[in-house]
Amino acid sequence: MKQNFVVIRYGHREVRDYRVTSHCALVSRAFGASKMIVCESRDETSETTIKGVNKSWGGNFKVEYKQDWREAIKELKAKGYTTVHLTMYGIPIQETEDKLKKEKKIAVLIGSQKVEREVYETVDFNVSITTQPHSEIAALAVFLDRLQEGKELEQDFKKAKLQIIPQEKGKKVINNN
Repeated sequence: MKQNFVVIRYGHREVRDYRVTSHCALVSRAFGASKMIVCESRDETSETTIKGVNKSWGGNFKVEYKQDWREAIKELKAKGYTTVHLTMYGIPIQETEDKLKKEKKIAVLIGSQKVEREVYETVDFNVSITTQPHSEIAALAVFLDRLQEGKELEQDFKKAKLQIIPQEKGKKVINNN
Protein backbone atom coordinates (compact mmCIF):
# COMPACT_ATOMS: atom_id res chain seq x y z
CA MET A 1 0.00 0.00 0.00
CA LYS A 2 1.35 3.42 -0.99
CA GLN A 3 1.24 5.77 1.98
CA ASN A 4 0.95 9.55 1.91
CA PHE A 5 3.31 11.37 4.28
CA VAL A 6 3.17 15.00 5.35
CA VAL A 7 5.88 16.38 7.64
CA ILE A 8 5.16 19.08 10.20
CA ARG A 9 8.19 21.10 11.32
CA TYR A 10 7.26 22.30 14.81
CA GLY A 11 8.86 25.38 16.32
CA HIS A 12 10.98 26.65 13.42
CA ARG A 13 13.20 29.49 14.66
CA GLU A 14 14.12 31.62 11.66
CA VAL A 15 17.60 32.77 12.65
CA ARG A 16 18.76 29.47 14.14
CA ASP A 17 16.98 26.81 12.10
CA TYR A 18 16.98 27.90 8.47
CA ARG A 19 19.57 25.29 7.32
CA VAL A 20 18.14 22.49 9.45
CA THR A 21 14.61 23.20 8.23
CA SER A 22 15.85 23.17 4.63
CA HIS A 23 17.51 19.82 5.29
CA CYS A 24 14.28 18.50 6.86
CA ALA A 25 12.48 19.52 3.66
CA LEU A 26 15.11 17.88 1.44
CA VAL A 27 14.94 14.62 3.42
CA SER A 28 11.13 14.72 3.44
CA ARG A 29 11.11 15.13 -0.35
CA ALA A 30 13.80 12.52 -1.07
CA PHE A 31 12.19 9.97 1.26
CA GLY A 32 8.70 10.17 -0.18
CA ALA A 33 6.70 12.81 1.70
CA SER A 34 4.39 15.03 -0.36
CA LYS A 35 4.90 18.24 1.63
CA MET A 36 6.26 19.84 4.78
CA ILE A 37 4.34 22.34 6.88
CA VAL A 38 6.56 24.77 8.80
CA CYS A 39 4.94 26.11 11.98
CA GLU A 40 5.58 29.29 13.97
CA SER A 41 7.91 31.29 11.67
CA ARG A 42 7.63 31.33 7.90
CA ASP A 43 10.79 29.98 6.28
CA GLU A 44 11.07 31.45 2.81
CA THR A 45 14.60 30.02 2.47
CA SER A 46 13.27 26.44 2.66
CA GLU A 47 10.45 27.29 0.26
CA THR A 48 12.91 28.77 -2.25
CA THR A 49 15.34 25.86 -1.83
CA ILE A 50 12.64 23.27 -2.52
CA LYS A 51 11.26 25.14 -5.54
CA GLY A 52 14.79 25.14 -7.01
CA VAL A 53 15.32 21.46 -6.22
CA ASN A 54 11.98 20.51 -7.78
CA LYS A 55 12.81 22.55 -10.89
CA SER A 56 16.19 20.85 -11.35
CA TRP A 57 15.59 17.39 -9.94
CA GLY A 58 11.85 16.92 -10.59
CA GLY A 59 8.88 16.26 -8.40
CA ASN A 60 6.30 18.54 -6.83
CA PHE A 61 7.13 18.51 -3.10
CA LYS A 62 5.76 21.59 -1.34
CA VAL A 63 6.67 23.63 1.71
CA GLU A 64 3.72 25.37 3.37
CA TYR A 65 3.39 27.59 6.42
CA LYS A 66 0.96 27.58 9.34
CA GLN A 67 1.41 29.82 12.36
CA ASP A 68 -0.07 27.30 14.80
CA TRP A 69 0.88 23.62 14.90
CA ARG A 70 -2.50 22.86 16.51
CA GLU A 71 -4.27 24.14 13.41
CA ALA A 72 -2.04 22.01 11.16
CA ILE A 73 -2.72 18.86 13.22
CA LYS A 74 -6.47 19.57 13.40
CA GLU A 75 -6.74 20.05 9.62
CA LEU A 76 -4.72 16.91 8.86
CA LYS A 77 -6.70 14.79 11.32
CA ALA A 78 -9.92 16.05 9.68
CA LYS A 79 -8.50 14.77 6.36
CA GLY A 80 -7.91 11.32 7.86
CA TYR A 81 -4.23 11.56 8.73
CA THR A 82 -2.78 9.59 11.62
CA THR A 83 -0.44 11.89 13.55
CA VAL A 84 2.98 10.74 14.71
CA HIS A 85 5.41 12.74 16.82
CA LEU A 86 9.03 11.62 16.53
CA THR A 87 10.56 11.92 19.99
CA MET A 88 13.18 10.01 21.93
CA TYR A 89 10.57 9.64 24.71
CA GLY A 90 8.07 7.67 22.62
CA ILE A 91 7.41 3.99 21.98
CA PRO A 92 10.23 2.44 19.90
CA ILE A 93 9.69 2.33 16.13
CA GLN A 94 10.24 -1.43 16.29
CA GLU A 95 7.05 -1.72 18.36
CA THR A 96 4.90 0.66 16.31
CA GLU A 97 5.93 0.26 12.67
CA ASP A 98 3.69 -2.71 11.83
CA LYS A 99 0.62 -0.82 13.00
CA LEU A 100 1.71 2.40 11.28
CA LYS A 101 2.36 0.60 7.97
CA LYS A 102 -1.40 -0.07 7.83
CA GLU A 103 -2.22 3.65 7.89
CA LYS A 104 -2.87 5.27 4.50
CA LYS A 105 -2.04 8.85 5.53
CA ILE A 106 0.53 9.85 8.15
CA ALA A 107 1.46 13.31 9.39
CA VAL A 108 4.91 13.22 11.01
CA LEU A 109 5.70 15.97 13.50
CA ILE A 110 9.36 16.82 14.12
CA GLY A 111 10.45 19.48 16.55
CA SER A 112 13.24 22.02 16.59
CA GLN A 113 12.83 23.35 20.12
CA LYS A 114 11.58 22.02 23.43
CA VAL A 115 8.24 20.43 22.60
CA GLU A 116 5.37 21.37 24.85
CA ARG A 117 3.42 18.66 26.68
CA GLU A 118 0.30 19.35 24.61
CA VAL A 119 2.01 17.92 21.51
CA TYR A 120 2.57 14.58 23.25
CA GLU A 121 -1.10 14.48 24.26
CA THR A 122 -2.54 15.66 20.91
CA VAL A 123 -0.87 13.26 18.47
CA ASP A 124 -1.98 9.68 17.90
CA PHE A 125 1.50 8.18 18.38
CA ASN A 126 4.72 9.29 20.08
CA VAL A 127 7.44 7.23 18.40
CA SER A 128 11.14 7.00 19.19
CA ILE A 129 13.82 6.04 16.73
CA THR A 130 16.24 5.77 19.63
CA THR A 131 16.11 6.83 23.26
CA GLN A 132 19.31 8.84 22.92
CA PRO A 133 19.68 12.48 21.84
CA HIS A 134 19.87 12.69 18.05
CA SER A 135 18.91 14.77 15.03
CA GLU A 136 15.31 15.17 13.89
CA ILE A 137 16.64 14.91 10.33
CA ALA A 138 18.09 11.46 10.99
CA ALA A 139 14.97 10.35 12.87
CA LEU A 140 12.76 11.46 9.98
CA ALA A 141 14.86 9.58 7.41
CA VAL A 142 14.87 6.39 9.48
CA PHE A 143 11.12 6.63 10.14
CA LEU A 144 10.19 7.18 6.48
CA ASP A 145 12.53 4.44 5.32
CA ARG A 146 11.29 1.84 7.81
CA LEU A 147 7.63 2.49 7.06
CA GLN A 148 8.18 2.26 3.30
CA GLU A 149 10.66 -0.61 3.53
CA GLY A 150 13.11 1.13 1.21
CA LYS A 151 10.62 1.49 -1.67
CA GLU A 152 10.92 5.30 -1.47
CA LEU A 153 14.53 4.95 -2.61
CA GLU A 154 13.24 3.90 -6.05
CA GLN A 155 11.05 6.98 -6.61
CA ASP A 156 10.86 8.48 -10.06
CA PHE A 157 10.83 12.27 -9.88
CA LYS A 158 8.82 13.52 -12.84
CA LYS A 159 10.08 16.40 -15.02
CA ALA A 160 13.66 16.16 -13.72
CA LYS A 161 16.10 18.33 -15.65
CA LEU A 162 19.05 16.69 -13.92
CA GLN A 163 19.47 12.97 -13.35
CA ILE A 164 22.27 11.09 -11.66
CA ILE A 165 23.58 7.95 -13.32
CA PRO A 166 24.96 5.78 -10.49
CA GLN A 167 28.70 5.14 -10.77
CA GLU A 168 31.06 2.98 -8.78
CA LYS A 169 33.61 5.81 -9.00
CA GLY A 170 33.20 9.41 -10.03
CA LYS A 171 30.03 11.34 -10.83
CA LYS A 172 27.78 11.30 -13.85
CA VAL A 173 24.86 13.72 -14.15
CA ILE A 174 22.84 14.04 -17.34
CA ASN A 175 20.89 17.12 -18.32
CA ASN A 176 17.42 16.25 -19.65
CA ASN A 177 16.70 19.73 -21.06
